[in-house]
Amino acid sequence: QVQLVESGGGLVQAGGSLRLSCAASGRSFSSDAMGWFRQVPGKEREFVARISTNGGRTYYSDSVKGRFTISRDNAKNTVYLQMNNLKPEDTAVYYCAGRGGSYYYIAPENYAYWGQGTQVTVSS
Repeated sequence: QVQLVESGGGLVQAGGSLRLSCAASGRSFSSDAMGWFRQVPGKEREFVARISTNGGRTYYSDSVKGRFTISRDNAKNTVYLQMNNLKPEDTAVYYCAGRGGSYYYIAPENYAYWGQGTQVTVSS
């Protein structure tokens, strides 16, 4: 079983940047596709980005495309989310998640394991 721990969240002004990290332990996650999601209170968890096992393929939601970049370092068992030009509507708890097998999933229920989340707050 893989355990995930997110870090890097915080308070930032609109237009600023943050880099989230998600460290995996328990076993290597190099054979797993990884994703980032976010959630605000009272709303469903929302897909943000996903990355294939070797990092060669990525996919983003329309709301973050061109501003966020997902990447991974399998040697460090870590996946990242670089967030630039942040907007107040990006405020949420951000979660990383993983799944074995195919990379082509955006629904949360298709991901097998999750981190505890990290809060990102963007002030206007």
